[in-house]
This record gives sequence, structure tokens and C-alpha cells, in this order.
Amino acid sequence: MTNGDGGGFGLAGARPVPGIPCYRRVRAIAVLVLLFGIAVGGCQRRDVGGVAPVPDWVGIWSAAPQLVEERNLPPAPGLAGNTLRQVVRVSIGGERLRVRFSNEFGNGPLTIAAAHIAESAAGSAIRPGTGRALSFGGQPSLTIPAGQAVLSDALAFPLRPLSDVALTIAFDSVPPDVTGHPGSRTTSYLQAGSAAAADDLPQAVRTEHWYVVSAIDVLAPASSGAVVVLGNSTTDGRGSGTDRNNRWPDNLAARLQADSRSAGVAVLNQGIGGNRVLRGGLGPSALLRFERDVLGQAGVRWLIVLEGVNDIGESRGEAAAHTAQELIEAYEWMIGLAHAQGVRVYGATILPFGGSQYDRPEREAARQVVNQWIRTAGRFDAVIDFDAAIRDPANPTRLLPAADTGDHLHPNEHGYRLMAEAIDLGLFRK
Repeated sequence: MTNGDGGGFGLAGARPVPGIPCYRRVRAIAVLVLLFGIAVGGCQRRDVGGVAPVPDWVGIWSAAPQLVEERNLPPAPGLAGNTLRQVVRVSIGGERLRVRFSNEFGNGPLTIAAAHIAESAAGSAIRPGTGRALSFGGQPSLTIPAGQAVLSDALAFPLRPLSDVALTIAFDSVPPDVTGHPGSRTTSYLQAGSAAAADDLPQAVRTEHWYVVSAIDVLAPASSGAVVVLGNSTTDGRGSGTDRNNRWPDNLAARLQADSRSAGVAVLNQGIGGNRVLRGGLGPSALLRFERDVLGQAGVRWLIVLEGVNDIGESRGEAAAHTAQELIEAYEWMIGLAHAQGVRVYGATILPFGGSQYDRPEREAARQVVNQWIRTAGRFDAVIDFDAAIRDPANPTRLLPAADTGDHLHPNEHGYRLMAEAIDLGLFRK
């Protein structure tokens, strides 16, 4: 939704993250992956010869990286030579973690002088005594080449489920093109000078964006796993409250934690505001980022796909019907690659947009075609019918008035609660 929100990673170093140039040109790859699914799925934890599976890395927080648009760049004093503290809420907990830092869209090297993690207190403060320095190949600093991402060394750090942690980076050099996630819905704190280990940043400038950080993983029991949510601004949380962590994936994480049978399931929000499945939009298309943002996530076992409304909403005239068929082909492609890696895929129906900027008869017809296929084709492992959960019974082409932000396209906080409540938690039990 056009709201203006904007692979492979080395443990001690970095290497380029592969992309997918065009899904039509890589269908053959999907077939090959399916044929060799056993080899590709070898990273999945399992019992071998009666030996219990060992703990492995599972993602517990993520933000899909993209090139930050000029109007969403860091405010003065900027990142270079200064300190940025960012607060994130994890889904499940753990005792040992690692953090991913990204310069994938940078046009030059990015140097981290120091990086710390701590329990977050109010605002820019951290809980005294909880701060720990992160390292990279045993070193406190690191230069990330353009187009690459890195993982920190593993660090002993106790994390409680649904807790807020502060990630603080003291930067040296930063390229003009910055990698980040504009739609954070969370306040970050930028202060002049180097202060990565400070208990508070009282002189900090505030900004509601994330930069450079893109994931946290924990070493988790073999029974744990992650559900990745692939989407656009509805998943990214347009209409949710700043610093309230009440997007629908946040609400799903809270529900999973409240049930002992699903408390080991992490939720990774890979929504990008304004994103599309096929081409254009903000950030790489869902097809281009699928390998990185879905299959490249640690411990992924499930995938929810809620994306396509921007493709339909930007189509014109007869092209809307063609877009619907292209979306169906794209979903098929995603399902094939995910299944080859042992990931179950759940299709979410596209929400109503009657009365919005996207409202046209041909676009509504395209939405109905796509939703009908999601519901009845039997290709997804299960269907999550958000359309049925949040539409107005008196006018099914529109959002329920109590769930509408007022733009008739994005749900509000009540709508995000309804969406999370519509998900059967049994889908995430072994």
C-alpha cells in the first residue's frame, strides 16, 4: 500500500545476498529445488538415528531492509560519527543471541565503531548493568562492504519473551545511501558523538525509523521455530500506535506466547510499506526479496503471505485481470520454493479496499479472483481469511467501519486485533 512508510550471511564476515531477477526466469530453479528438496531441507532440525535434535538458531525479531528514501533518512546530526539507539520487541526469548546488521543498499562501506545490546527502559534509557558489547569475529568494530550484511558473534544474553531490547550503534563512516526500515512505528534515538554503552541518551534527536539492524536470532530448543509474515503496509503496521507494538503480527506473537502449546513459535515481520509482489513499489518486490526475507531467515518453519493489494491497486483497466493471474502464478512460485525447504505456507486473503484510492470495479473484480483462488485452489497448506474477518457485513467490499483508519485501505488498532484473533493457533503446533 502506498503509504510513504517508506540468503546468505557470514557469521564473522559478510558476503553479497543473492537476489531473484525475475520469477518467470526462475521457475526452472523452483523445479530443481523441488527435485532436490531433501538436500535443500538439510538445514532443518530433525532426529537422526534416534539422537535428539540439537538447539539451533531461530529468528525472534526482524525488519525487512530496503533503501531508505531521502525523506526518511536519519535527521541531523546524521549517523556518521554518532550514536543510534533503537528499541525492538522480540517474540520469543533465549539465552544466547546474534544480531544482523545490513549495508545491502549502501553505495559505499559502512563502519560500526561499537555495538551494544541491553534491556530497554523508558525512552532512550537502558536498564543499568544489562548492557553487553557485541563483537564481530572477536573484534569490537567492523566495516561492512556495500551490498552486504553481517551477523555478530554469538553472545550470552538472557532474553524474556515479548521483551524490549535496545540495540545501540556508534558509527564511524556511513555511505550516502542508507539501508534501513522506515516503517518502524518505534522511536529511535540519535545523539552526537560515541556513546554506545551509555545508560541514557538525554540529548538525542528522535526519529521513527530503524536503520542498519535487520534481525535478532537466538539459539533455541529444537521444538522452536519461526513464522515469517511476508506483506506490505498492513503487515508493516500502518495505522498501529507508535511504540505500542500492536501490529497484527505483534498481536499474533502475544497470542502464541499466551498458549503453552505455541510458546516456542517466533514471529518475524517482513512487511514493507508500499511493497508489491511483482514489480515496482517501495523496497524490492516480494519476488525479488523472497529468498532473503523468507528462506534466509533462521529457523523458519511457517510462512504467511498477505501481499498483492498494491499490485492490484496500481493496475489500470484491463490490466487488473492480468495482474490477478500474475499474482496467482507468483503465489505458486513462492509455495514451491518454500515447500522445498520444508516450510508450510498459509495464504491470507486480500482485505477490502472499497472507498479507498484503489477503488475501481475492475480492481475489485481482480481482488475477488485472487481471493477465490486462495480459498479454493488447495495450493496453500491453509487459508487465513482476513477478508472475512474484517470486512463490513453490510458492504463486503469495504472494511468494517470500527476497524478502518479512515482511508478505507488500512486497518486501525482494533482491526489488527481482529486479524490476529482470526488466526488458528493450531496451524503452528507440531
